[in-house]
Amino acid sequence: MPGLDGATPLITIVPISEVEPQAVEQLLDRAFGKGRHERTAYRIREGMPAIPRLSFAALEMDALVGTIQCWPILFDGDDGRDVPLVMVGPVAVEPARQRDGIGRDLMLSALNAAVATGDAAALMLIGDPEYYGRFFGFTADRTTKWRVPGPVEQRRLLAMGESVPEGAGMLGPRIAALA
Repeated sequence: MPGLDGATPLITIVPISEVEPQAVEQLLDRAFGKGRHERTAYRIREGMPAIPRLSFAALEMDALVGTIQCWPILFDGDDGRDVPLVMVGPVAVEPARQRDGIGRDLMLSALNAAVATGDAAALMLIGDPEYYGRFFGFTADRTTKWRVPGPVEQRRLLAMGESVPEGAGMLGPRIAALA
């Protein structure tokens, strides 16, 4: 949206902790609908707090226009392996501002923070493989035998990082959350 002088206001990415939690929840409702809590992604991370150092908000002239949150989850392998993962998302953008690059900027902020903090070894998300693969390097190469606590299109289970497990197993909350 252009400013009074015709220029596009700048988007500022800040830690999500700088935004009122109620404003984040309201944005998530607008972006995904009130039934969003029934989605499989919520079941995977159930009871876990978001990881503050990997969660961000996008502000435009102090108005919240987007958020990204990342969550500590666990791959419970059928072979006995427990592999900690970081679940990336949701990426929520004000509906009128979608396709303006805000979601991309939020993803880059979270991914860059994950690299900087040593949290990038095993990242996963549920999303469009054409988009998240092309722009961010996520693939379903190692997730084909993963299970989740709810319905999901298997091709939308995406991951990246050198520690992403391959093989059969269940995704769920990580009881010992990241500090």
